[in-house]
Amino acid sequence: MFDVSGYGAGVPREMSDKDRETFRNDDACMQRISDCPSVLSGLSREMRTRMNAIVAFSFLLKKPDSTEKEKEEFSNMIFASCDQIISMFDNFLDSAIIDTGNSKAEPVICNPDLMFRDIFKEFREEIKNDSGEDLVFLSETPEFQCGNCLIDANRYSRMVRSLFQLALYNTKSGYIKAGYYLRDNNLTFYILDTGQGYFKCSEFFSSENLTKSLAKYNDPVLAVNISLVRRLLRILNGSVAVESNRLTGSGIYISIPVSGSGNGDTVNKYINTINTI
Repeated sequence: MFDVSGYGAGVPREMSDKDRETFRNDDACMQRISDCPSVLSGLSREMRTRMNAIVAFSFLLKKPDSTEKEKEEFSNMIFASCDQIISMFDNFLDSAIIDTGNSKAEPVICNPDLMFRDIFKEFREEIKNDSGEDLVFLSETPEFQCGNCLIDANRYSRMVRSLFQLALYNTKSGYIKAGYYLRDNNLTFYILDTGQGYFKCSEFFSSENLTKSLAKYNDPVLAVNISLVRRLLRILNGSVAVESNRLTGSGIYISIPVSGSGNGDTVNKYINTINTI
């Protein structure tokens, strides 16, 4: 589907979005995350593991014979473990809050081109700092700019960042490639990787029962991450498609309807309506 030989940026093959099998996230086919004991026990185990790592690296950091380079590495490991714990808490708690049914979309005027420019810069810096030369980040931009549109930018960018963390979690070497496009009043973000997560991602994105899926793939970190993305998509009336990239890598596409779609008159009418009210 993509030409990525030699980590080249490649050009997406223009295909209709309707040709791609999508998963819709209806309330009736999504288990509440707080009703899944295996998620809770799995997260508890993962958090204990990372807390033990923090204690161990803190002990090594205090050793008088540690070099400055080693101390820096220990500090980075501690910060990484802390970030992982915070991320797991955030994803689980936000999913549980959405399950209460009190969340709704909050659209604002946003320029996707500017939003993705900043997000891709973050991704590139994170891979450069954390993964060295074993992993590269590639980004693609549409031929024509999107312009301003109405979108829940906060939740949409949260999904984008969650999918990047998912790709980073599954991919130790090779590439992660991301891009976006606006077509037929739908804003689509896609991310491809050369990792090992396709089968697990496909399972959890289509799962109606987390307990059964976790029995098949015992990966609570990935399960909670994907659960949050699915719930955010539900709020935004979006859809997701999961494809294989090469052998075991993933290609994930999320798409949500937007208003405006670069049409200044439409956006301005929306602004005037708000001001009038």
